[in-house]
This record gives sequence, structure tokens and C-alpha cells, in this order.
Amino acid sequence: MKEQPIPERLQISPFLVFYMVMSIQIGIGVLGYQRIIAMDAGYDAWISILFAGGCIHVIIWMIYKICDTAGGDIVTAHKYVAGNFIGKALSAIFIGYFILFSLTVIRTFIEVIQVWMFPELSTFWFSFGFTILCVYIIFGGFRTVVGTAFFGLVLPAYLLLTFGWAIKFSNFYNLLPIWDHSIKELLTASYHMSLTFIGFEIIIFFYPFIKEPKKSQKWAHLAVLTTTLIYTILAIITFAYFSEDQLSRQIWASLTMWKIVEMPFVERFEYIGIANWNLVILPNVCISIWIASRLIKRVFNIRQKVGVFFVVAAVLSVISFLDTRIKINTLNNYVGKMGFAFTFIYIPLLFAAVMIAKKLKKGKKK
Repeated sequence: MKEQPIPERLQISPFLVFYMVMSIQIGIGVLGYQRIIAMDAGYDAWISILFAGGCIHVIIWMIYKICDTAGGDIVTAHKYVAGNFIGKALSAIFIGYFILFSLTVIRTFIEVIQVWMFPELSTFWFSFGFTILCVYIIFGGFRTVVGTAFFGLVLPAYLLLTFGWAIKFSNFYNLLPIWDHSIKELLTASYHMSLTFIGFEIIIFFYPFIKEPKKSQKWAHLAVLTTTLIYTILAIITFAYFSEDQLSRQIWASLTMWKIVEMPFVERFEYIGIANWNLVILPNVCISIWIASRLIKRVFNIRQKVGVFFVVAAVLSVISFLDTRIKINTLNNYVGKMGFAFTFIYIPLLFAAVMIAKKLKKGKKK
């Protein structure tokens, strides 16, 4: 069951998978994941990050095996396993997942702006302007979305260096003793990294758009390795900078660390950081809207541009109702749980189903 191939002029080079995976993994979660994982595993939580990163490499290997065996993306894999009707029904579920994903990213980022910079900022009108920009980018085609992911990762990359300011005020003895928590606590912290780590699974949605996709697998693994190291180093700096009691009161620990950055031309560096974070979350939203609209096209045979408008309308119609910290936090928790269930439960099940279907189809041919 081979899919109609995507024209080469619409495909991307294998190395660009590195930027796609990293750009969607590094989003809004990096601003405050340290407190969440420290609540479970204390200052041993950096071990949980490494463990979660290692598990993701296995999932990426499964994703490539699924796509290679089925000969396409997740819709093709579902059809390969369950036939046309059930396959499309299963694929339709992920439209809702990516709408929620884009909603979560936009609303959480707006909350950051409202808390740190402009308390009176209109949630709806900021979202409206931001999504209009996303629509413009997506209408440029998939390669334009990938270009946004490239620049969204490269241009603000200097922000990572600014966390070095915290090192001279840090006490790395905070991390001792190492491995002072149980395996269960470390695994729970790994689970709570879900929202921060999710996003790498997008490969299963744009696989047909990669030239020589097998060559891109090493770039996907390299992207996850790089992200894991960034998260681990940032967590270690944060744990050394804050005591556990201080960290428990910091919702956005990364932003708080920017408050000590001193430069002769700017007094409040966190304003620069938050403004630059627009570039970081732009590919997050563009990629998730593109995937949701692509699924609408594949499942319901509707033009992708119509699907883009549908997704944006769905986001804008709901976002103004998320007006309290509790509601936003609940949304983040639900999307984190959905992302965990999709990546660490559904993909292994789909992998097993595809392998069984492959054996059965081979048996029938004999």
C-alpha cells in the first residue's frame, strides 16, 4: 500500500529534520520545567531528563520503522494496519491533538507576556495577530514552514549563553548527594518532562516530505540528543542557582534567572528574552497548525488552506476562555498527558501492529 509520492520540489533535505525536531521540542516548556521535575525527584531530576531522552531515541527508531514499512506517514500506517475507514478515523483524532497543542503554546506564551511585561495585553487580539502570521507562513508551503523552524532555532540560540550569568552565583553542592531519590520518583519526574519533550513525534506526520528519509534518521537522533543535553545542563545550572525551597516558588525559573543578566544597554534583559521567544514559539505553532490542516486534507479530502482556517478559527474561538492560571495549567497538564500517551504508549502499539500486519501480508503472498 504505497502512497502517491510527494514531488521532489516540495521535499526537504534530510539534515533539516534536525531543525524541525529541535524547534518544536524547545518551546514554552523550557521556561519552567525545572520546578515541575524537582517536585518529584528533587535535585536528582537531571537524571530523569537523561533517562527520558534515552527513551525517546527508541521511539524515534520505531517511528522510522513504522513509516518505512507502511511507506508513508501516520495516515498510511493506520490504513496499512486497519484499512481505509478505521485508519482515517484513527488519524482524525490527531487533528484535535495538534489543535490543542497550538492552543497550549500560544496561551501559555501570552500568559508569560501578561505576567512579566503587559498585564493588560488582549489575549484574543495577540492570538489573532500571531495566527495570521502563521497562516501567511503556512500558505508559503511546507518548505517555508521548515525555513521558519531553521531561523526560529538559529536566531535566538544566543539566549542559551545568557544562562551562564547564573553560574557565578551558583552553588553546585546543591546537587549532592547524587541519587538520593527512589527509582519511582525518578521515573515520575521523567513522566513530567512529557510536555517539555513532546514534539519529536512530528516526524511521523511529515515523513513523506523528506528526501531520502532513511538518511534523516541520524539527524532526528542528533536533534533529540542536543535537546536532552540542553535541558540537562540548564536544569543543573538552575538547581545550583536556586535552593529547593526557592525553586518551588518559581513558576518560570528560566525567566527568573534572566533577571540577573546585566548589560550596559539594557536594564531588564528578561524583556529582550521574552520578545525573542516569539521566534522560538513561532515554528511550534506553524508546525502544529500545518500538521492539523494536513491531516484534515488527508482524512476528509478538504483543501489544506481551508483546513488551516478551520484550525485557526478553533484556536481563536476557545483561547479567550482560558483566562486564569488554573485553567491554563490544567490545559498544559492535559496536553502533557496526551503527548505522553501518544509518544510512549500509542507509537509502540502502532509499531507492534505494523510489524504484525507486515508478517500477515507476507504470509498471504506466499
